[in-house]
Amino acid sequence: MSKALAEAGLARDNNLMKSILVPIEDHGQVESQLELALLLGQAFDSYIEGLAITPDYPVVLPVDIAIGVPSPLTPENRMDMARTCRERFEGFMAAKQIQRASAGLPGLSFGWRQDGLMEDAFLGAYGRVFDTTVVGRPDGSEGQTRLSTVESALFETGRPVMIAPPSVPRTFGEVAVIAWNRSTETARAVLGAMPLLKKARRVVVLELEDWGVPGPSGSELARSLRMHDVSAEAVTAPDPSDRPGETILSECAALGCDLLIKGAYTQSRLRQMFFGGATSHILSNATIPVLMAH
Repeated sequence: MSKALAEAGLARDNNLMKSILVPIEDHGQVESQLELALLLGQAFDSYIEGLAITPDYPVVLPVDIAIGVPSPLTPENRMDMARTCRERFEGFMAAKQIQRASAGLPGLSFGWRQDGLMEDAFLGAYGRVFDTTVVGRPDGSEGQTRLSTVESALFETGRPVMIAPPSVPRTFGEVAVIAWNRSTETARAVLGAMPLLKKARRVVVLELEDWGVPGPSGSELARSLRMHDVSAEAVTAPDPSDRPGETILSECAALGCDLLIKGAYTQSRLRQMFFGGATSHILSNATIPVLMAH
């Protein structure tokens, strides 16, 4: 391969997080979402766009036209909610002295989607034209990021999704851990994380004993990453309690990890709902940024 082609390939890798989408809802985790999006944006000189979202409400047809069925949100409510979301997003960017995007101006900038209050389904479709979507951690508590928002991004965008913990740590992406279960979903997560892996000081491919699906070993993944100039090492840890989500987070803490990379929902969502799973546990409990893909 010629030097020019090699440099072009490296440039493509480094451009994979040039556009970042941040769905904004008026809840307690917006600040951590925005802080993490800004860290990503600063790392790659990215464009960061905010979007006001709300839950998907079903279309209800009235049985009796005279009585009618009231909408869960009036047009005035929707305008007020969208305005609040926009003010939080733009206020944050102004406080951080980030420039508003302008045609022809490269570098770190922000913009706002003008279409008012949108549903989760729209987020899933619109996110397909962004390199990543940054969401909050859906721990199930009232007034926090909704799981449906995260799942729309994971299942519908076809792009990696970054989950912000309640408090963004002091460092980000210096020590990256890949929770390798040999699945297609995790392979996609690794590909989406390549720009971050290239910047990391240390990359650990973590396997758990008797966990995952048939496929290449952690050592084989680490070898592949080293071919891309990622200094990766493979580690295998025991999981005697058969609780992979807990074990992964425990190993991350022991390694000083500040970025976890994992495939999402290798098991079905229904199975995870009834029997638990690593994805569900990590989505509810992670205290470090997590990059996931499905």
